[in-house]
Amino acid sequence: MVIGGGIAGIQASLDLADRGIHVYLVEKDPTIGGVMCRLDKTFPTNDCSACILSPKMADCNGHPNIDVLTYHEVLKVDGEAGDFKVTVLKKARYVNPKECTGCGDCIAKCPVKNIPDKYEFGLVNRKAIYIPHAQAVPRVAVIDKSVCMKLTKDKCGNCFKACGKGAIHYDDKDEEIVLDVGSIIAAPGFKVWDASIATEYGYGRYKNVVTAIEYERMMCASGPDKGHITIPYFKVDNNTKEHPTKIAYIQCCGSRSEKKGWKKYCSSVCCMYATKQAMITKEHGDLQEDIFFMDIRSYGKEFEAYIHRGEDEYGIRMHRGARVSNVEENPDKSLTINYTDDQNNGVSETFDIVVLSVGLAPPEGAEEFAKTLGIELNNYGFCKTSVFKPLETTRKGIFVTGAFAAPKDIPTSVAEACGSSAKAGAWIVKKDFTPCAPKKYPVEKDVIGKEPRIGVWVCHCGINIGSVVKVPEVVEYAKTLPNVVIANESQYACAQDCLESISKAIVEQDLNRVVVASCTPRTHEPLFREACRDGGLNKYLFNMANIRDQCSWIHMHQPEDATAKAKDLLRMALAKAALLEPLVGSEIPVTNAAAVIGGGITGMNAALDIAAQGYPVHIVEKEKELGGFARNFNFKEDGICVKDYLAELIAKVEKCPLITVHTGVTVKDIPGFVGNFTLRLSDGKDYPVGGVLFAVGAKPYQPTEYNYGKDAKVMTQIDFEAKLKDGYNPQNVVFIQCVGSRNDSVHYCSRVCCASSLRNAIKVKMANPMANVTIVHKDIRTYGFREELYQKASCLGVKFLRYPVTNAMPEYDGKCVKAFDATLGDYVEIPVDALVLATGIAPDRENKENLAKMVKVPISKDGFYFEAHQKLRPVDFATEGVYVAGAAHWPKFMDECIAQASGAASRILTVISKDKLISEGIVAGVNESLCDGCGVCVGCCDYNAVSLVKQADGSFKSQVNPGLCKGCGCCVASCPSGALEQKGFRTKQIIAEIDACLDYPVGGE
Repeated sequence: MVIGGGIAGIQASLDLADRGIHVYLVEKDPTIGGVMCRLDKTFPTNDCSACILSPKMADCNGHPNIDVLTYHEVLKVDGEAGDFKVTVLKKARYVNPKECTGCGDCIAKCPVKNIPDKYEFGLVNRKAIYIPHAQAVPRVAVIDKSVCMKLTKDKCGNCFKACGKGAIHYDDKDEEIVLDVGSIIAAPGFKVWDASIATEYGYGRYKNVVTAIEYERMMCASGPDKGHITIPYFKVDNNTKEHPTKIAYIQCCGSRSEKKGWKKYCSSVCCMYATKQAMITKEHGDLQEDIFFMDIRSYGKEFEAYIHRGEDEYGIRMHRGARVSNVEENPDKSLTINYTDDQNNGVSETFDIVVLSVGLAPPEGAEEFAKTLGIELNNYGFCKTSVFKPLETTRKGIFVTGAFAAPKDIPTSVAEACGSSAKAGAWIVKKDFTPCAPKKYPVEKDVIGKEPRIGVWVCHCGINIGSVVKVPEVVEYAKTLPNVVIANESQYACAQDCLESISKAIVEQDLNRVVVASCTPRTHEPLFREACRDGGLNKYLFNMANIRDQCSWIHMHQPEDATAKAKDLLRMALAKAALLEPLVGSEIPVTNAAAVIGGGITGMNAALDIAAQGYPVHIVEKEKELGGFARNFNFKEDGICVKDYLAELIAKVEKCPLITVHTGVTVKDIPGFVGNFTLRLSDGKDYPVGGVLFAVGAKPYQPTEYNYGKDAKVMTQIDFEAKLKDGYNPQNVVFIQCVGSRNDSVHYCSRVCCASSLRNAIKVKMANPMANVTIVHKDIRTYGFREELYQKASCLGVKFLRYPVTNAMPEYDGKCVKAFDATLGDYVEIPVDALVLATGIAPDRENKENLAKMVKVPISKDGFYFEAHQKLRPVDFATEGVYVAGAAHWPKFMDECIAQASGAASRILTVISKDKLISEGIVAGVNESLCDGCGVCVGCCDYNAVSLVKQADGSFKSQVNPGLCKGCGCCVASCPSGALEQKGFRTKQIIAEIDACLDYPVGGE
């Protein structure tokens, strides 16, 4: 059972279900999607949130192994791990989900208005009967019994009369049901902090002061203003305006403070979402935007570059070290911010809107929820976990994921959701487990020899397309084109209601081709293909026109031209669709074993998770012993010495009968494809595996600065830790942050350095309270609960000297450190007995590149592995069957490495737990009658998918392995005799597109 239907709960459910495990997804609200479905865009890619989440929601709702129980709540959990009995309250909806079509006729007739809309955070009102939002899954109405006139006063009944399906049932009752489950994943999410507590900022009193989550809805295409940003309170006269020209963002509202009602911890995501909001707002028009913050915490993958992009390309004004004392409302409803800048000067400035970057708090009713599950909470009210068991609660068989464990971003939540599913799945397969039966589809209709009957759907994509392209005009144009039977427009084509309409139209309109004009096929083509298959149509009889990435986004200021181009793209897609043929993939047997490259903490935890579900694992470690870089650690976490944990972990691995450890060897090659790789080692041995995990870690930056290696006073964090362990007790200690990070050659933040310096600074002060300890930094990045270290160090008397990011690094003459203090506005000299360099984490690019070439996976510009999708596939590569975790992916702490290791293990399990896979149908094919066996195609294939096979007559003919073929088409283009052709991209189909592009008669000269 997964409790909570946000992105973390959805991902955990999908991973379990894809392994053949039946899942109950329990969500207390009427729809799944959580907070993410309310966001406009997501950082750092600025992807449309609805566009990347809706496919997941639809997958979840349509998965045969998932029972989506919306509007349900868990009341009681009895039993023990492996055999829980969970009592669930099925709340009365008063609308039958099986009968409701989501048409909205009932809502139109409801007389009860002015009910604050929870989904829109009270920005607008709703009716007594409502559908939560446009992308709701399931798209079913629900009646609020507390305000419904029929249920409270036995009056009205308009919705019953309006419903042509008879879906309204006023006699519906709450019902308790008991479900048997083997394990539980708690993913109830979070709530945003109550900004009215910060009375100095005027939230609730000044209408132009809004919270970040409210502003997100103001920005969003599906929000109250359809993405048009306006000043909440304005007067239409000569003195005021509707659209803002100046917006201020105040960071750490509700976080990082000991003030009454505030939270001491850092909420981890606020710096980034504020920058995102400022960047997206800039795209709406030219205006001034200011962000006021203490420290900018851009510690995640590509985050630092994102912040610089906001400053340099978008002109966002960053006020570093600024503290806002209060906000005042002026007679014209504008707002004056009074703040202290980083040089302690008092400044006042006026803005149209003030956005409060509110923090993340434990979910509503967290204490009661924890009591129901029988688990403990930590001091902050979040789920209690430990560094070495970050996904486990205090009750066996119950696991946690997402922001219920701690404030975190979407990629971390998704990776941990995968990890929690690996942990939960282990309790299921321990029993007599039989995988769920595969999904049954309707019989495919025969389209061979029949005239094309094409259905067209054109998507608004909120305002991504609709604000530029005139979608209704494109739809009307589509109706005039050959073979088009129906043409519709949709606010979000990827939403569940539109997908269902596609499946339904295939049957009702006898469609034999489908074209959707929307966003990118990279992320959405599989979703629409599945809708076609659900309607009884071969999934390869579908085509997409990308009128977002290739049109509206790049012509956002040319609506007329963009509309004309959208028509061109659609006309081309239709020309190809008319010639599409049904395709089938090949069955590929799967090797039920995995390879983990790297024997550090990440690799060993992943191997144990895979083995826990009964599958063999090969760990390959190039050093002579397991442990990785963690062997150098001399500190404790949660009161346990890292080295003791490491020794216990190694012992578990070495004792596990399903894990084979290969130390002192390297990987020579990994030929093959998903489900069928061969692990070739430098000792000459080969091992068949179905999936591969890269957990090769990273390496510490080796400094050359400050006479390191020559001056005995200068040392790294690791050196200093070792000396402290041996009793070293210096009097004057200076830590210099960002050595090997955040500079002209290394653009990223190494994430762990600030916490390491604080931990060591605390050790020095605890041993010698009179010691002079100074940390020289650009920003202190102790995100999440690590803020405790910052607070403790400050209380112990550790000094913090902030120097401007634009200034040169501090100087060192062998006796003193000289640094510019931004607060004093002058240089400061600090005597030194020990100069500790907070060195960054280097990617070990050469080692990564060697492995990357073997399986054709990319490496980012920073030298770390580049995942398939930063938000929703954070541990997957684009190459199927290959995954990444730990510091090989990006610098991270041990608990994050462990959680991500479990996430990658879960993703591998979705492959190796199957007996067979179906290959992609769009692959190259060989016409043997034309092939002369020249072998040109063999040489140009980067994936080793093409080979020459000797025939009975002694000649050679090309042969394509469909499991290896990626459908790139290089072999097709290279063939001098025209013997190769790409299925789905046959010559006649491409020529038809070109003809349509040039507006020639299709197939003309």
